[in-house]
Amino acid sequence: MLPSRQNRLKQELKKAFGIILSMTISLSCANASDKITIEGAVSQFGEAIQGGLIIAQLNQGARASLDGTPLPMSASGYVAFGFHRDDQDTILLEITHDSGEIYQTKITPQIRAYETQSISGLAKKYVSPPQETLDRIARDRDAVISARAHLSYEDDFAKSGFDWPAKGIITGVYGSQRILNGQPRAPHYGIDIAAAKGTPVLAPADGIITMADDLYYTGGTIIIDHGLNISSTMLHLESMSLSVGDIVKRGQVIGTVGSSGRSTGPHLDWRINWQQKRLDPQLALTLFDD
Repeated sequence: MLPSRQNRLKQELKKAFGIILSMTISLSCANASDKITIEGAVSQFGEAIQGGLIIAQLNQGARASLDGTPLPMSASGYVAFGFHRDDQDTILLEITHDSGEIYQTKITPQIRAYETQSISGLAKKYVSPPQETLDRIARDRDAVISARAHLSYEDDFAKSGFDWPAKGIITGVYGSQRILNGQPRAPHYGIDIAAAKGTPVLAPADGIITMADDLYYTGGTIIIDHGLNISSTMLHLESMSLSVGDIVKRGQVIGTVGSSGRSTGPHLDWRINWQQKRLDPQLALTLFDD
């Protein structure tokens, strides 16, 4: 921020609150055509794009907030956040150093185009489930929200990114949307990896298991809290090797590929979340690529 603007801001704050501020505010912007430069951060990784995950490391003693809400920070100074499939609004990341300096970065996600797929001839129970099934789906949804709300301060993923959780063929991508029997359905929020039943599924990064359950839509489902509000969800598993509360290490077997739940064939559906925002696993896999 230019000195004159900075001084005007100080005067406005002094007039409003009757205090004199000994701080510096630096403002930068990042948009669809800019490479992200987060003011006040030691380093940053990721893209300002729908479905993107962004990681920043801060100086010792610094803190960060996003649109006024504090971000959890690991002991090594890492913070993380991301953009949902349809996010378009500009967000404000503010980093405050222990010296009182404040750095602000406005970030606008790049808009993406997504593919659609039409499927006809499905059984009515899958398109319009009965009330009993809808009640179970609602309970499942609440349990998933609770599992993803678990917060730890681990940061393995922030240092080393993510590994592929299974070997196979990519048959579904993030953001795509299906039209079932002519009715638009919710977009697909993961990446589908087709593989034979029994293929090992590995933890893509360190974490703690917050769900290991059988759900209506997604069958055998495991959720891993990786830290800083980032979680992985593994769907349609044939078997699950761990229980809620277990600590898992990168590359550890957590289950096997299956076709449980609402699935047309054996595959792993891998999803990544920041809080309740759905991120694109394929973008997370390339966090540290040049």
